Amino acid sequence: MSKNKIEIKRFDKLDLLAKQVVEGFIIGLHKSPYHGFSAEFAEYRMYNAGDSVRNVDWKVYAKTGKMFIKKFDEETNLRCQLVIDISSSMYFPKNTKGQQLNKLEYAAISAASLNYMLNRQRDAVGLTLVSDRIEVHTPSKTNSAHQQLIYNHLSHLLNHQHEEKKQTNLITCIHQIAELLHQRSLVILFSDFMEEREKMNDFFDALLHLKHNKHEVVIFHTYRKKEELDFVFDNRPHEFIDLESGMSVKLMPNEVKNFYQSKISEYLKMIKHKCSQYRIDWVEMDIDAGFEEVLQTYLLKRMKMKA
Repeated sequence: MSKNKIEIKRFDKLDLLAKQVVEGFIIGLHKSPYHGFSAEFAEYRMYNAGDSVRNVDWKVYAKTGKMFIKKFDEETNLRCQLVIDISSSMYFPKNTKGQQLNKLEYAAISAASLNYMLNRQRDAVGLTLVSDRIEVHTPSKTNSAHQQLIYNHLSHLLNHQHEEKKQTNLITCIHQIAELLHQRSLVILFSDFMEEREKMNDFFDALLHLKHNKHEVVIFHTYRKKEELDFVFDNRPHEFIDLESGMSVKLMPNEVKNFYQSKISEYLKMIKHKCSQYRIDWVEMDIDAGFEEVLQTYLLKRMKMKA
């Protein structure tokens, strides 16, 4: 699948899209240094009389004429909580008419793909959607009804983009999540981290609350590199609007570009240093770059947790 060239607005079946993303990724693994990850999904053995035909890999049968059984571990290997920041800043870029993804759409499809992969591996997955409060929280489970519930919540994000101004309060929400998760879990967080720098110490205190409760943490910094890091805009008067507060400022991009890039670079350098210090995985994800790194990061983390 090439990058993010997907008809986002027309999804009625997010689970089918997730399957497409993951299976394309798995095919790519066989051509990459990470091809060994494909063994994570299932162990094959020959079909024996009395085995349930539900576990037969019919695709393999169609190609080889031989019946193989996909044998999965009986017990859950991992619990994973997918956390998505759904505050208004995640709706950038706006008014794209389906030609590209915004940050929230990217996070929702990434989460759906991870949900599909986790389910395929018989891992338990839960979903939490946060803004200035926890709006949705489902505990981690493995059953198919629960997986469909997660797809329904994520589909709602894709198909109900609205204008409501939602603030961010990741700090309080992360503390609450740490108390809601009662078993050791992998917590995967998607956010653009539009937090004030003065709040960063409190933010890391919240992340350390997760770590203290024995959870592993992966953060996907979700952004659009072209505008939000490189500050690429036509050199004409622009009005920049804070999607969460509605505040705006008019300026010429070239007059502030160097200052902006210096400040954002300093800000991200500080965050990455803190994450390294606390052994929190920080992954920068340009929403124009596709979904492969999200899935690859998850598999790497999963293998480390099982080691």
